Amino acid sequence: MSAIADLRSTVHRVPMTRPWGPDMSHIQVIVCELTTDDGRTGTGFSWAPWVGGRAVHALLETDIRDAAIGLPVHPEVVFDRLWWHLHEAGRGGLTTIALAAVDLALWDLRATGGLVDAIGRRRDTVEVYGSGVNRHYSLDELIAQARRWSEQGHTAVKVKVGRPELAEDVDRIAAVRDVIGPDVRLMIDANQLWDLPRALRAIDALRPYGLHWVEEPMPAEDVTAYARLRASVDVPIALGENTYTSYQFRDLLTSGACDIVQPNVVRVGGITPFLRITELARTFDVPVFPHLLPDISGQLACCLPLPAMVEDVEDASFAALGLLTEPYPVRIEGGLLRPGDHHGLGLRFDPARLAATEIRPAGDH
Repeated sequence: MSAIADLRSTVHRVPMTRPWGPDMSHIQVIVCELTTDDGRTGTGFSWAPWVGGRAVHALLETDIRDAAIGLPVHPEVVFDRLWWHLHEAGRGGLTTIALAAVDLALWDLRATGGLVDAIGRRRDTVEVYGSGVNRHYSLDELIAQARRWSEQGHTAVKVKVGRPELAEDVDRIAAVRDVIGPDVRLMIDANQLWDLPRALRAIDALRPYGLHWVEEPMPAEDVTAYARLRASVDVPIALGENTYTSYQFRDLLTSGACDIVQPNVVRVGGITPFLRITELARTFDVPVFPHLLPDISGQLACCLPLPAMVEDVEDASFAALGLLTEPYPVRIEGGLLRPGDHHGLGLRFDPARLAATEIRPAGDH
């Protein structure tokens, strides 16, 4: 078996077309190239919404690179060895986010016939739900976004909640429901802003608008509170975008904390741990709905044992941000995602865009 000969990465500050808030105008993307001793190259990436990208890059260029060189070109073997090597620096968080870049590059090499068929295709298309980081939008802006989702044919949408006053959330969700109609599934996401009493009051107030699920209403680590919440309401609870290891997902599932798990393929460390989490969830009959990153998540959703939807935050995919050149790895039309016909992950990063957005070390011109 061939071995890893080198690993190099660059970090990029990519402006967002639709900022996620007053201080959230960009994302950070780390592109990783892994070279084997028989001359092949695999491309992976890591990602951070607006902080942490340079820390991830530093970890890749030092501890991870040093430990990876010489390891066999085998995603499962490499992930387990590197995760154990890094665990003193943290079992999840920056370590798993950085490991994702290596794991994705290894899967890019493994999936010679395309990622979907390398894992095991279960469906050719996946439903996409329109999503927006829109808590800071005015009511008129939110209504306009809901109209765009309707025009694009989405049969499910997700809206941020957690405004200072519950009455504001009620007014906004009522307005979105009025735009999308009674048959479109409507999800809400509080991004951990509530405590248990507020979550109970908010779900009760918003129940009349037909909630398909409530996402991350409380701090992600408070498993006990989630178990209490889920036992007290009749609306499904979705959780997992800020959960990093299979052990943490095990605790969510055994505690009965959620109805849906939402692993982010980068935050958990890549495709290898994502698939392990998927199989774990399957034993609890809990569906997996991948979080963000539809360019990869859409391909993974085509392989999941239970049906799922893919999240497409408006104008935030790598393709929409101009990071990729055509043909894109996935196509989204009429509320459906279809993976492309490509080798590996299908990510063709635009060299000019990468050059224009690269964060260079101080003094490097």
